[in-house]
Amino acid sequence: MSEKVLISTFTAMRRKFLRMAMHILPNEDDAADALQDAFCRLWPRRERIESNAEAEALTATTLKNICIDNLRKKKITTTQIDEEHDRPDEEEQTQSIEEQYNRVKAIIDSRLTPQQKEIIELKDYHDLTIEEIAARMGTSETAVRMHLSRGRKKIRECYRKEVQDER
Repeated sequence: MSEKVLISTFTAMRRKFLRMAMHILPNEDDAADALQDAFCRLWPRRERIESNAEAEALTATTLKNICIDNLRKKKITTTQIDEEHDRPDEEEQTQSIEEQYNRVKAIIDSRLTPQQKEIIELKDYHDLTIEEIAARMGTSETAVRMHLSRGRKKIRECYRKEVQDER
Protein backbone atom coordinates (compact mmCIF):
# COMPACT_ATOMS: atom_id res chain seq x y z
CA MET A 1 0.00 0.00 0.00
CA SER A 2 1.37 3.43 -0.79
CA GLU A 3 2.14 5.96 1.90
CA LYS A 4 -0.58 8.31 0.64
CA VAL A 5 -3.30 5.64 0.82
CA LEU A 6 -2.32 4.65 4.37
CA ILE A 7 -2.22 8.27 5.51
CA SER A 8 -5.60 9.04 3.88
CA THR A 9 -7.19 5.94 5.45
CA PHE A 10 -5.77 6.81 8.83
CA THR A 11 -6.86 10.46 8.56
CA ALA A 12 -10.38 9.52 7.46
CA MET A 13 -10.79 7.06 10.34
CA ARG A 14 -9.00 9.15 13.00
CA ARG A 15 -12.15 10.28 14.83
CA LYS A 16 -13.53 6.74 14.92
CA PHE A 17 -10.23 5.41 16.29
CA LEU A 18 -10.01 8.21 18.85
CA ARG A 19 -13.52 7.43 20.13
CA MET A 20 -12.59 3.77 20.36
CA ALA A 21 -9.46 4.59 22.37
CA MET A 22 -11.43 6.92 24.66
CA HIS A 23 -13.83 4.08 25.50
CA ILE A 24 -10.87 2.18 26.93
CA LEU A 25 -8.72 5.00 28.30
CA PRO A 26 -10.29 7.66 30.52
CA ASN A 27 -8.06 10.53 29.40
CA GLU A 28 -8.34 12.09 25.92
CA ASP A 29 -4.63 12.87 25.80
CA ASP A 30 -3.77 9.25 26.60
CA ALA A 31 -6.19 8.11 23.88
CA ALA A 32 -4.57 10.45 21.33
CA ASP A 33 -1.11 9.22 22.33
CA ALA A 34 -2.23 5.61 21.93
CA LEU A 35 -3.63 6.40 18.48
CA GLN A 36 -0.34 8.03 17.44
CA ASP A 37 1.58 5.04 18.79
CA ALA A 38 -0.63 2.66 16.79
CA PHE A 39 0.03 4.60 13.59
CA CYS A 40 3.78 4.61 14.32
CA ARG A 41 3.76 0.85 14.83
CA LEU A 42 1.95 0.27 11.54
CA TRP A 43 4.05 2.67 9.48
CA PRO A 44 7.03 0.28 9.03
CA ARG A 45 4.58 -2.43 7.84
CA ARG A 46 2.88 -0.17 5.28
CA GLU A 47 4.25 -2.07 2.25
CA ARG A 48 2.59 -5.32 3.43
CA ILE A 49 -0.86 -3.77 3.95
CA GLU A 50 -2.90 -4.45 0.83
CA SER A 51 -6.21 -2.60 1.29
CA ASN A 52 -8.01 0.13 3.20
CA ALA A 53 -10.05 -2.50 5.05
CA GLU A 54 -6.88 -4.28 6.17
CA ALA A 55 -5.35 -0.97 7.28
CA GLU A 56 -8.48 -0.17 9.28
CA ALA A 57 -8.58 -3.60 10.92
CA LEU A 58 -4.87 -3.57 11.81
CA THR A 59 -5.13 -0.07 13.23
CA ALA A 60 -8.15 -0.99 15.34
CA THR A 61 -6.49 -4.12 16.72
CA THR A 62 -3.17 -2.39 17.39
CA LEU A 63 -4.90 0.56 19.04
CA LYS A 64 -6.98 -1.68 21.30
CA ASN A 65 -3.88 -3.61 22.40
CA ILE A 66 -1.93 -0.41 23.11
CA CYS A 67 -4.82 0.98 25.19
CA ILE A 68 -5.04 -2.23 27.22
CA ASP A 69 -1.26 -2.22 27.75
CA ASN A 70 -1.45 1.38 28.97
CA LEU A 71 -4.18 0.47 31.45
CA ARG A 72 -2.12 -2.46 32.74
CA LYS A 73 0.94 -0.26 33.19
CA LYS A 74 -1.06 2.22 35.25
CA LYS A 75 -2.47 -0.52 37.47
CA ILE A 76 0.95 -2.00 38.12
CA THR A 77 2.43 1.16 39.58
CA THR A 78 2.97 0.62 43.26
CA THR A 79 3.98 2.78 46.15
CA GLN A 80 6.34 1.86 48.92
CA ILE A 81 4.61 1.52 52.26
CA ASP A 82 6.00 1.74 55.71
CA GLU A 83 4.99 -1.66 57.08
CA GLU A 84 6.18 -0.89 60.61
CA HIS A 85 3.98 2.20 60.73
CA ASP A 86 0.91 0.50 59.28
CA ARG A 87 1.06 -2.59 61.49
CA PRO A 88 -0.85 -2.21 64.76
CA ASP A 89 1.05 -3.17 67.87
CA GLU A 90 0.10 -6.34 69.73
CA GLU A 91 -1.79 -4.51 72.46
CA GLU A 92 -3.99 -2.61 69.97
CA GLN A 93 -4.60 -5.80 68.02
CA THR A 94 -5.59 -7.71 71.17
CA GLN A 95 -7.95 -4.93 72.22
CA SER A 96 -9.53 -4.88 68.79
CA ILE A 97 -10.13 -8.64 68.82
CA GLU A 98 -11.56 -8.44 72.33
CA GLU A 99 -13.88 -5.61 71.29
CA GLN A 100 -15.09 -7.59 68.29
CA TYR A 101 -15.64 -10.68 70.44
CA ASN A 102 -17.59 -8.69 73.04
CA ARG A 103 -19.71 -7.04 70.36
CA VAL A 104 -20.57 -10.37 68.72
CA LYS A 105 -21.29 -11.95 72.12
CA ALA A 106 -23.67 -9.08 72.96
CA ILE A 107 -25.47 -9.56 69.64
CA ILE A 108 -25.81 -13.30 70.29
CA ASP A 109 -27.20 -12.66 73.77
CA SER A 110 -29.64 -9.94 72.78
CA ARG A 111 -30.76 -10.67 69.22
CA LEU A 112 -30.90 -14.44 68.70
CA THR A 113 -33.61 -16.89 69.66
CA PRO A 114 -32.79 -19.38 72.43
CA GLN A 115 -32.47 -22.20 69.86
CA GLN A 116 -30.10 -20.17 67.68
CA LYS A 117 -27.98 -19.28 70.72
CA GLU A 118 -27.73 -22.89 71.82
CA ILE A 119 -26.90 -24.19 68.33
CA ILE A 120 -24.23 -21.55 67.74
CA GLU A 121 -22.70 -22.24 71.14
CA LEU A 122 -22.62 -25.99 70.54
CA LYS A 123 -21.24 -25.61 67.02
CA ASP A 124 -18.75 -22.78 67.43
CA TYR A 125 -17.70 -23.00 71.07
CA HIS A 126 -17.99 -26.75 71.78
CA ASP A 127 -17.07 -27.87 68.23
CA LEU A 128 -19.92 -30.35 67.85
CA THR A 129 -21.02 -31.56 64.42
CA ILE A 130 -24.44 -30.88 62.95
CA GLU A 131 -25.38 -34.52 63.56
CA GLU A 132 -24.33 -34.36 67.22
CA ILE A 133 -26.26 -31.12 67.77
CA ALA A 134 -29.39 -32.58 66.14
CA ALA A 135 -29.20 -35.69 68.34
CA ARG A 136 -28.60 -33.65 71.49
CA MET A 137 -31.50 -31.28 70.78
CA GLY A 138 -33.85 -33.97 69.46
CA THR A 139 -34.38 -32.22 66.12
CA SER A 140 -33.45 -32.83 62.48
CA GLU A 141 -30.11 -31.93 60.92
CA THR A 142 -31.94 -29.69 58.45
CA ALA A 143 -33.47 -27.70 61.31
CA VAL A 144 -30.06 -27.34 62.95
CA ARG A 145 -28.53 -26.08 59.69
CA MET A 146 -31.41 -23.64 59.22
CA HIS A 147 -31.13 -22.21 62.76
CA LEU A 148 -27.34 -22.00 62.47
CA SER A 149 -27.55 -20.23 59.12
CA ARG A 150 -30.21 -17.77 60.24
CA GLY A 151 -28.39 -17.06 63.50
CA ARG A 152 -25.09 -16.35 61.76
CA LYS A 153 -26.85 -14.18 59.20
CA LYS A 154 -28.51 -12.18 61.99
CA ILE A 155 -25.14 -11.73 63.73
CA ARG A 156 -23.54 -10.49 60.49
CA GLU A 157 -26.35 -8.05 59.76
CA CYS A 158 -26.37 -6.63 63.29
CA TYR A 159 -22.58 -6.36 63.43
CA ARG A 160 -22.39 -4.56 60.07
CA LYS A 161 -25.17 -2.19 61.11
CA GLU A 162 -23.43 -1.35 64.38
CA VAL A 163 -20.09 -0.72 62.65
CA GLN A 164 -21.80 1.44 60.00
CA ASP A 165 -23.64 3.45 62.64
CA GLU A 166 -20.32 4.26 64.34
CA ARG A 167 -18.95 5.83 61.17
